[in-house]
Amino acid sequence: MEWELITESDTFIMATRLVLAAFLGGLIGVEREFHQHPAGFRTHLLVSAGSCLIMLLAFFGFQNYINENPEVVNFDPSRLAAYVVSGIGFLGAGTILVQGYTVRGLTTAASIWVVAGIGLTVGAGLYTPAIITTVLVLVSLHVLAKVNFAFLSKQKKHFISITVDEETGRLNDLIRELEMVNVKIKGIQTEKHQLYNEKPMIEYRLLVEYTDHKDIATVSDRLHKYDFVKQMTMDGK
Repeated sequence: MEWELITESDTFIMATRLVLAAFLGGLIGVEREFHQHPAGFRTHLLVSAGSCLIMLLAFFGFQNYINENPEVVNFDPSRLAAYVVSGIGFLGAGTILVQGYTVRGLTTAASIWVVAGIGLTVGAGLYTPAIITTVLVLVSLHVLAKVNFAFLSKQKKHFISITVDEETGRLNDLIRELEMVNVKIKGIQTEKHQLYNEKPMIEYRLLVEYTDHKDIATVSDRLHKYDFVKQMTMDGK
């Protein structure tokens, strides 16, 4: 009888939901931590637990006041949840990094947004949907990340490595030549090289997407007209 009173108390219910929300959010955070993403275990755990806490506040925080003032209070618990969903965007935006033509962190931002939803769902007492969502997120992040969907597209991808003179090399010119032959740039990596013929070099490693192999051949011809282009190699992906 005493155990039933404990398990039915608001304190026990809130503590259970907070622990479960932290656990589910932490599971997703472990996967992000393993792959060395900006937001890892602690961030996801805190987002989930914090969202759950706000949902608990909506359900339990105003009960006494509502009971004492039934004629003047019209309360909607979902309003606080709506603020969490809209407000979590600032944290997700902080994980998105733009490096040249490469955008990283979108998946981590999405996982933070989902973790906030998981916390709210647990806070509302919907355990099964929260657990199912956690499993789906883990499968999406860990399993589906290894699936290559390139076969669904007619586009082909190549890495093009272009070594240019650091002093005279102009990346904008290279990009313009690629775009003129309908070769799209999907990512850029930059690496400085040691002296080449007593001049400092920069290697641009471009991930490009194209439809026709003739476009790549045309790119090679167009880029080699620049004196600052010292070397160019290609490999498929």
